[in-house]
Amino acid sequence: MEKKDLLKDVIKHIDIKSYNSTELVDAMRNMSFTSRDTARAADILMMMCKEKECTNILTLAGSTSAAGCMQVYVDMVRNKMIDVVVATGASIIDMDLFEALGYKHYIGEKENVIPDTTLRDLYIDRIYDTYIDEEELQACDHSTYELANMLEARPYSSREFIYEIGKWLHNGKAVKKDSLIQTCYECGVPIFVPAFSDSSAGFGIGKHQWERMQKGEKYLSIDSVKDFVELTQIKMQAPETGLFMIGGGTPKNFAQDTVVCAEILGYDVPMHKYAIQITVADVRDGACSSSTLLEAGSWGKVSHQLQQMVYAEGTTVIPLIASYVYHNGPWQEREYKNWQKIYQK
Repeated sequence: MEKKDLLKDVIKHIDIKSYNSTELVDAMRNMSFTSRDTARAADILMMMCKEKECTNILTLAGSTSAAGCMQVYVDMVRNKMIDVVVATGASIIDMDLFEALGYKHYIGEKENVIPDTTLRDLYIDRIYDTYIDEEELQACDHSTYELANMLEARPYSSREFIYEIGKWLHNGKAVKKDSLIQTCYECGVPIFVPAFSDSSAGFGIGKHQWERMQKGEKYLSIDSVKDFVELTQIKMQAPETGLFMIGGGTPKNFAQDTVVCAEILGYDVPMHKYAIQITVADVRDGACSSSTLLEAGSWGKVSHQLQQMVYAEGTTVIPLIASYVYHNGPWQEREYKNWQKIYQK
């Protein structure tokens, strides 16, 4: 078996513009269980988009981007449904920047079909039933190293560094022209990655720092506290906010915590008015990643009235919800919030 035999069937990102899920979602509204939850989530996202002054925050954790949903998020940003993105480093760097550089994710196999020891020998990484070429991923690592070497040696928030990646892609470095990073750069949508080092960027910037330290030179670093303050600035200035959360993890908690952070900084801000979370996580271990939205209300983070938990694997319901809102068109009456402008001197 050769590497080319396994890396041949490319993951195709679903296009919510090409089909209208309205009839299906409307039918699900009169069903039960996850179907009805999904329909209500679509209704809440509709409300978020109809309220023109509401700032909508997308949080991404997990691997839905690699699995075929990246174009969904791009279309949501391009069509003014999302104003801010908070994500894992893997979603933004290992998956999105990776594809922006011209690399692909491939349809693979689940456990025990192809031994993972064989995949390792072939330098193929596996995400459940999706394959990635490790050599290409290391090339993605190296791109963040190259960019770090080009920039002023100082602390950056992840938002600042990703903005520079977006500019770099926009100015001719992109092979795939509609990555999430480039789209957000072009639409004034800030991207925050609070655990930035937990990604290919960690390897690239780590190499940059190591080499500079060996020479006794100044180096670029990522300031995650600066991220927190910057995101909280948006919460303090936005009249209302809504959350569309994929998975849990640090992005979910980071976005929710802006309410508490604003309070600590001396500002009285409202809880997030709208909240949707799509997850398969169990709440019984008390983990923040899997806490329900009602539980978040006890911390003063999320209003209890307009919220919906959807217990489903993301790729099965995200396209339905996003297509529903896209084809019903409330985004057509919205303007780009361009929150990037508040950080420009």
